[in-house]
Amino acid sequence: MPEILMLYSTVDGHTANICQRIAQTLLAKGRSVRVKNMVDCAAEDLRTTDVIVIGASIRYGHHRPDVGAFIAQHRALLAQRATAFFSVNVVARKAGKDAPETNPYLQKFLRQVAWKPALQAVFAGRIDYPKCGFWDRHMIRLIMYLTHGPTDTSKAYEFTDWMQVDAFGYQLNALAESCGVGSDGCGADAVK
Repeated sequence: MPEILMLYSTVDGHTANICQRIAQTLLAKGRSVRVKNMVDCAAEDLRTTDVIVIGASIRYGHHRPDVGAFIAQHRALLAQRATAFFSVNVVARKAGKDAPETNPYLQKFLRQVAWKPALQAVFAGRIDYPKCGFWDRHMIRLIMYLTHGPTDTSKAYEFTDWMQVDAFGYQLNALAESCGVGSDGCGADAVK
């Protein structure tokens, strides 16, 4: 049975929560799933898995630098596996920026790293003002003011559509299914 490795890069933990939710969906389908922080991932983890999923959050308009560096470092191995990528960003709360094809941060990032995973998704994230430090709280509040988002710094706001997250889990299950017994393999070419 194909194994799925889910890696995440997160600032405040929400991307890890999304990975856990996706993992629950996959486990319910009988899949073998491991969830790891990207910084704890070794090359051996990648070599011993069939499907690699990377989830990364946005802060101030950019994915964390370690995400791009990880993809560049492991590009050859990623090309030999079925892969998926999802971005978590608050701009995805808006219609027209809530799909992989229309989310500017996701598209810009994939162009920069020159990578085309078989599956792509974008999920609206969350803002937890009370947990933010002084600087982040006020910068995020300014960004929200400019983009007509919530500005009450005494509250947390979650924009994640969990049904959309579950649907991505089902898509990952289908991707893993294409890597199963009788398939021609699980590389990028096998899932296009």
